[in-house]
Amino acid sequence: MRNRLTRTQQFFTYLALILVALFVLIPIWELVYLAFDGGIFSRPTSFRVFPLKPTFDIFVEMWNRAGQNITFLQALRNSLIVSFGAAFLSVVLGASMAYAFARFRFPGRQLGLFGLLVGTLLPAVALMTPLFLLVRTLNIQSTLLALIIVYTSFAMAFTVWNMRAAFQSISKELEEAAFLDGAGNFLTFWFIDLPLALPAIGVSAIVAFLIGYSEFAMGWMFVTRSEQVTLAMTISGILIQGSRHWSLMAALSVLMSIPIVVIFIVLQKTLLERMSFGNIKE
Repeated sequence: MRNRLTRTQQFFTYLALILVALFVLIPIWELVYLAFDGGIFSRPTSFRVFPLKPTFDIFVEMWNRAGQNITFLQALRNSLIVSFGAAFLSVVLGASMAYAFARFRFPGRQLGLFGLLVGTLLPAVALMTPLFLLVRTLNIQSTLLALIIVYTSFAMAFTVWNMRAAFQSISKELEEAAFLDGAGNFLTFWFIDLPLALPAIGVSAIVAFLIGYSEFAMGWMFVTRSEQVTLAMTISGILIQGSRHWSLMAALSVLMSIPIVVIFIVLQKTLLERMSFGNIKE
């Protein structure tokens, strides 16, 4: 029988949960408040619950011109292409690499895993020079493909380690049964291991997607044309637009978050179902 919480324990538990909720929700509300307040012309210095001069003009301005010579929809298209491209490459390349590290023994295996681990500890700026040389060698400077390759490299280390752990947790008896039925390594990987590792694959894809969708600092090193910038890069560019940049950044941040919220709402049921399915090991 489970022990029930006392009234004092329940009180402090609910109090802690309320404080955590306020810690998360207040900054989000302040962002929305700044986006709708048309009366802010300098750095905001006080907390307000509601805007003094509510207006949609800031959203209209950002919709029509999110950055220099680019609309919101154009920047959103670039962000989605780069994010989905990075997620796709990370999953495709990372799944095969993770399966090899999890199931096969070959020279340099431990060294490769250690190299990936070191890659997760290095700051992104440490990869700037080799990635720039790679992009220049491939002659894809200032293209969305360059950004996809860059953000894929950022996500690969986490992707491989995460999916490797998932493949290792799958019972080997299932693979042996497939081998007895005549399946080879590829068919076993495709029909047995991949379906059971879908939760980890989904998490890896989401992380890679968010990296491509939200990163901006490194992106400026590989993009020089305004029509190739992403939404995150346009937000950083607003800083040079004078004292009104607080409201502009807030409005563009709200617009930028809408596609992510929609994607998670649409995929929420599927992800939960796959997580339940992926927990089967025997």
